[in-house]
Amino acid sequence: MIFNASGCLDAFQAPEVARALDVFVTKTVTPLPREGNRPVRIAETEAGMLNSIGLENPGIEAFLAEKLPRLAELGVPLWVSVGAFASSDYAEVCAALDDSPHVVSIELNLSCPNVEEAPESASEIVHAARRQSRKTLYAKLSPAAADLPETARAVQAAGADGLTLVNTMRGLALDDGTLQPRLGRETGGYSGPGLKPIALAAVYQCYRATGMPIVGMGGISTGRDALEFLAAGAASIALGTILFSDPDAPGRVRRELADELASRGLSTAEEATGLAHAPRPVTVA
Repeated sequence: MIFNASGCLDAFQAPEVARALDVFVTKTVTPLPREGNRPVRIAETEAGMLNSIGLENPGIEAFLAEKLPRLAELGVPLWVSVGAFASSDYAEVCAALDDSPHVVSIELNLSCPNVEEAPESASEIVHAARRQSRKTLYAKLSPAAADLPETARAVQAAGADGLTLVNTMRGLALDDGTLQPRLGRETGGYSGPGLKPIALAAVYQCYRATGMPIVGMGGISTGRDALEFLAAGAASIALGTILFSDPDAPGRVRRELADELASRGLSTAEEATGLAHAPRPVTVA
């Protein structure tokens, strides 16, 4: 299945793009409204972009009353990305979403590089959310974690049903003339082609460590990229930065992936998941 990465597609401005996806993932919702970080918030780089949005959103009450009903009209399964600054706040938002028939799954944003992190560990946050929600829970983790496979095992034990890998990594861009940071908050989350090898490694390691369903993302722009993420262990893939330059990417990547699978004698994407973990053929010199 093809998702969008949270925050990389405005479904109200581009509903036809959202409908081309198998699942639409919302921008991150927090307990209270947030104005986000000071501008400048986005800066292009030689290979990708930096963003420092800072989780701007209307808060959970306004989201439920105003945004969610309109998103449900898309006719696409909805995942809601949830963020907060303490485990109790994550739990509060998850509880508020629990009775909504429009919400298929919740993605716990545990790794935004543009805001202060919660003091609790990822596993403690998942545990708190799990106690308040019957929804499917996916934990979105950072590739910068000291021991990502161990973190993945910890959130699995705490009740996560799957993983989203990976979030952006912190980066910096300097102005050509002033040599000052181009973003208002100085650093931001890097996304784009350069993230792909890092994201692939994260998917590969966490699949091997947990066997959990994984939504893989990070630099995916072609069907070949998608195939590699599946082979590394992803069950689904998400498109991020590519959507800004190519709104037709969902359909194009879907077609290219189908061609890649067919060229290898595979009829479904499921058959490709985990192929990179198969024993290597023994060669005789």
